[in-house]
Amino acid sequence: MKDNIKNILGVSLAVGVIVFAFSAWVFAKSFLKSSDPARTFNVSAEGEVVAIPDIAEFTYSVISEGGEDIVALQRENTQKANRINEYLKTQSVEDKDIKTTSYGINPRYQYYPCPVGMRVCPPSEIVGYSIYHSVVIKVRDLSRVGELLSGVVENGANSASGLTFSIDDLDKVQSQARDIAIQKAGAKAKATAASAGVRLGKIVSIDESFYTPFYQTRALTEGFDGDSFVPSSPAIEPGSQEIKVSVSVRYEIR
Repeated sequence: MKDNIKNILGVSLAVGVIVFAFSAWVFAKSFLKSSDPARTFNVSAEGEVVAIPDIAEFTYSVISEGGEDIVALQRENTQKANRINEYLKTQSVEDKDIKTTSYGINPRYQYYPCPVGMRVCPPSEIVGYSIYHSVVIKVRDLSRVGELLSGVVENGANSASGLTFSIDDLDKVQSQARDIAIQKAGAKAKATAASAGVRLGKIVSIDESFYTPFYQTRALTEGFDGDSFVPSSPAIEPGSQEIKVSVSVRYEIR
């Protein structure tokens, strides 16, 4: 009786060892198969979304040049800058969309020639000062860009530049382009697997890259009104932007 029990236990133990070894072999084979670079293939695709810009930005500056009375010159520059700021507030431009980017006071020099033979040359002299105050403004209503450009000039700005357009929620547009790219990659992977006569497995890795082209604006200025040299509002065209996302997807071959 005891011998029979020993035999049964021995057979059970042997079967268990065999089952465990077989399971380990199957798992190892499956793991090596899935992680083997030779058992994967790569597809690339691009998703593109054409979006209309909804934000504009431009920089205006108040530049004042005068004599040696720096206090009076600074007062003049500040009055003009404050007048522009008050104008923007009346146009419902929020504080968060008005940002000073630079402010500086620089001396202007008079240089004198140095006669030949003189050991000490005449020193230069400060004959005046230049003050510049630059502000970048963000415009959320694109229909008013030309009006605001003209408005800041009418109220004292003597320089306006750097007009650009952008998309406020760029992440949302990029996500849409990414979805399109991944869908294209999936369709291409299925077609490739069918052509090769293999079964398409799971995604092993995804790499992506974004492309937002540099955007140049177009502005049509109609000239000046009368003798006051107040510019009329330029016609501004925001156009569109192509947001592209490229993906490289690696699939497992089953």
